[in-house]
Parts: sequence; C-alpha cells; structure tokens
Amino acid sequence: MSIIQRNNVSVSGRGEKAIVFSHGFGCDQNMWRFVAPEFEEDFRTVLFDHVGAGRSDLGAYDANKYGSLQGYAEDVVEVGQALELENAVFVGHSVSAMIGALASLKAPEMFATLVLVGPSPRYIDDIGYHGGFSQTDIDELLASLADNHMGWSMAMAPAIMGNPDRPELGEELADSFCRTDPAIAKAFARVTFTSDNRTDLPYVTAKTLILQCRDDIIASEVVGEYVRDHISGSRLVVLDATGHCPNLSAPREVVAAIKDFV
Repeated sequence: MSIIQRNNVSVSGRGEKAIVFSHGFGCDQNMWRFVAPEFEEDFRTVLFDHVGAGRSDLGAYDANKYGSLQGYAEDVVEVGQALELENAVFVGHSVSAMIGALASLKAPEMFATLVLVGPSPRYIDDIGYHGGFSQTDIDELLASLADNHMGWSMAMAPAIMGNPDRPELGEELADSFCRTDPAIAKAFARVTFTSDNRTDLPYVTAKTLILQCRDDIIASEVVGEYVRDHISGSRLVVLDATGHCPNLSAPREVVAAIKDFV
C-alpha cells in the first residue's frame, strides 16, 4: 500500500504552495471540513488521517512505531516527501501541533510555517511548569478510557469541545471518538497525554503561529504562552472562541487568523 493510501491523503486546491491540515486525538481529516476549503483558492490543500484514525490503513498500525509521537511525525514527513512538499504550511490541532513541530525538525525544508492550534508540549504538571493535569489525573483518565471506551468518549467529548450551548458539537466529537478502534485509542491517548516535548520547542525554526481558545480544559492559555515563549519569534493569538476544537466551533476565526499569518 502506498503512503498516500496508508494515510488516506486527499489533495485539492489551485495554489502552488501547500497547506497541510493534521487532526487531533480521536478525530480524522473531516474535522477540517469548515476550514480547509477556505484555502483552496490560494493553496494546494492536503488532508490526511493518522494511522489508526479515519480511513487510514489500520493494518499499518505498529505499536512500537506509534509508541511515541516521533512515529507520527515520520509519517507526516513521508506524506510530504510523496507529495514533494517544500516550504509548506503545516496546521496541527491538539496533539498534531507537537507532531508538526517534530516533523519540521526532521525536515525543515518541507515546512516553513507552523500553525499550532491548542498545542501542549506536556500535559502533566512539573516543577515550574503548569500543564493542567496532575499525574494522578492522567492515570485516571487513561484507566477510564481503557475500562470503558464508549462511556469515556460520551463523557469527555462535550467537556473537551466546550460550547455547552451547542451540544451537537460535543455529540459529533463523541461519535468520532467512538468510531476509533478502542485498542488504538488507548495507545494513542497514552502517547498523547504522557509525551513531553518541551525540550524540542527551542529548536523549532519555522515561522510559528499559536492559536489559543478561552476555557480550554486541555490546553490552557498558560500553556499557549509557554509554547510562545519557547519557540523563538512565534506569535500567540487568542481566538474569540472557547473549548479545544475551534476548527469546529469557530472556523471563521481560525481561517481569519491563519490567513492573516500566512
């Protein structure tokens, strides 16, 4: 199976420069359906599914390779090589923000610009660092997911999405979580919530935009400020949006912020 098939890559748009959209945990490329089309006039838009998500090749999932975010970053670089990307824009939501940062370190000529939507280099609090979760919080979260994938998805998705006045958004995220293979979801969640990429940030040389929402229980504004302070020259923009998934809840704000930057 080709890399394009493995990651269910789809390409559209009319521009010479490429913009790549990468989804977060428990999601797939469909989460960008309100954002990506707005760039087709000026960019070649690239959408894909991480292995284990959406319509990717589940048979390509390897627990050892995907036991760290580096495995996902390798896939991003391979997709870029297959499409012969140069000086592209990478837009990564949630855990894909750090995956994109790692990919830019592996292939700096491939990605000239990073847009990090709700990034977190480490979710667990540490001495002098506020990630938003204690070790116990994460242990309990992972245990709950392992014990009852469906129940966890239905309970967590609305909290992650925020926007309680728009319950259909939380329901869509819950449905996306529930469609993910439980074993892969458990493994990806562990990788996501236990990774520590703080030491990678100072090495990022790509032009970087950080998009942050208010009342985001996954990545608070303090975390966004940390990322800004540790990627030289990066810009932090707080969107007029709440929750962790502005690509669904506030796509116009996301589009406007990206267009203003790129």
